[in-house]
Amino acid sequence: MQRMDVAEVAPEAYQSVLGLEKYVRANVEHTVLELVKLRASMLNGCAYCVDMHSRDAMDAGESHRRLFAVAAWREAPFFDERERTALALTDAVTRLGEHGVPDDVWAAAAKVWPEKALADLVLAIATINVWNRIAVTFRKDLPTEV
Repeated sequence: MQRMDVAEVAPEAYQSVLGLEKYVRANVEHTVLELVKLRASMLNGCAYCVDMHSRDAMDAGESHRRLFAVAAWREAPFFDERERTALALTDAVTRLGEHGVPDDVWAAAAKVWPEKALADLVLAIATINVWNRIAVTFRKDLPTEV
């Protein structure tokens, strides 16, 4: 059961996070953005966001096969170099440990992503992690429709 609706309780804070979401939507390639959102949500165990972003990606034409493979992206042949580096960076930023993002992960991403695009990608990863933490903590209800 949902604990509270943060948009009602703290609307200014919610709108601030939504502003960051609007920024990344406008500045990160849609396909990559949905893969990143889905991967981070899987790692964070956010059922609400996994449901939402898998449906959003399918509605945008993404294949079921690629979406299912996000869970095992390292072994799946369905992702290009840019997507792979985005997924690796998502893993590193989402699982941020005491040593931060490994240099090899950063170097691989910096090799294929221009500086501005890389900055926007990190902001996208950070944003979905904020949404995941909000949804998991407040136990956001999943939509009832199938």
